Amino acid sequence: MPTTAKNFFTAEQQEEILQAVRNAELDTSGEIRVHIETKSKGDILDNAAFIFKKLGMHKTALRNGVLIYLSIQNRSFAIIGDSGINAVVPDNFWESTKLLMINQFREGRFCEGLIEGITQAGLQLKKHFPHQAADKNELSDELSFGNN
Repeated sequence: MPTTAKNFFTAEQQEEILQAVRNAELDTSGEIRVHIETKSKGDILDNAAFIFKKLGMHKTALRNGVLIYLSIQNRSFAIIGDSGINAVVPDNFWESTKLLMINQFREGRFCEGLIEGITQAGLQLKKHFPHQAADKNELSDELSFGNN
């Protein structure tokens, strides 16, 4: 069976990634989503931006959503932060996070790489957007999949 977005990670790995998102969001009002495509066409950042909007990630109250977009067959990924989080993270933050993930990916540790990226994003969200009493989970934590 060919590898698709839906079967690239085992059910256990998908649960680990979901738990990483939930853990990263525990102490922040920020939102993290992971989207996995089987294959993307065109520019990876353009595709990630399209999915960011399609998932409604630009609609968070503090504009502090983060999308990690992975395209399996293209062997490519992108991280997109909304304007609120981009305004406060260090200039090289997303690139340094991508490098941490790439180091895991090169070793075939895709689940671990995603979890590391999620954790790093969560630390920045916690630092700049700490959890408030009135916070609610504005977006689903579930992984989303494309072109299966």
